[in-house]
Amino acid sequence: MKHRTFIAILLGVIAMGFSLPDGTALLIKVDQNMSSKNRIFESNMTIHGKRNSRTLTAKTMSEGTKKSFTEYLSPASEKGTKMLKLQGQLWIYSPSTDRIIQISGNMLRQSIMGSDLSYEDMMDDRKLTDIYNARTEGEEKVGDRNTYVVELTAKVEDVAYFRQRLWIDPERFVPLKEELYAKSGQLLKRVELKDIRNIQGRWFPTTVIYKDMLKEGNGTEFKMTDLKFNQPIPDYIFTKASLKQ
Repeated sequence: MKHRTFIAILLGVIAMGFSLPDGTALLIKVDQNMSSKNRIFESNMTIHGKRNSRTLTAKTMSEGTKKSFTEYLSPASEKGTKMLKLQGQLWIYSPSTDRIIQISGNMLRQSIMGSDLSYEDMMDDRKLTDIYNARTEGEEKVGDRNTYVVELTAKVEDVAYFRQRLWIDPERFVPLKEELYAKSGQLLKRVELKDIRNIQGRWFPTTVIYKDMLKEGNGTEFKMTDLKFNQPIPDYIFTKASLKQ
């Protein structure tokens, strides 16, 4: 009897040693690594359409999760277009019409510049732990990296994706792959995060590939060509007046 008890205890200890990490604890680490006081970056966004591809360049300045300003630099047809996110609202300035338009409601689901990203994707920068419950499903390799697969289920109503699956690198606390689902269970988007670099003491993906599963084409590649964290940004940048400057 004592022998059986010892074996049961030993098996329990072994099982504990192979237990998966808590999903919420992993998500907290990801939030800490991916969020910052502010960031400034230049980017190339290449939209791979069904027949051809086109690239847009832009400069973005963001502060926390509430404020963001983007100005498109090329091509000539989009140069001078500006977007301002401020406290949950989004405005776009078009130089061709010299008008500022607010994007809201169902318009937020529309594609940005014909890409696989929606305005809704750009708007929601909240910490994942604020809007999702997390559960670790298992382990899986992505390329040569070991990852934990974490399932996220929305705990608030105002989310673009009711469920997500993340493949999290437990050494760098960066998701390497994501799947985004509707409440119905339909897969809406796949995301790959690549070119992970150590920038100012944190690991960060500098290339992100988005694929809208409901859209034709070969996805959108978003590449940050210059990225800096915690830089001084003038207050006037995050005002509607900056859109026409």
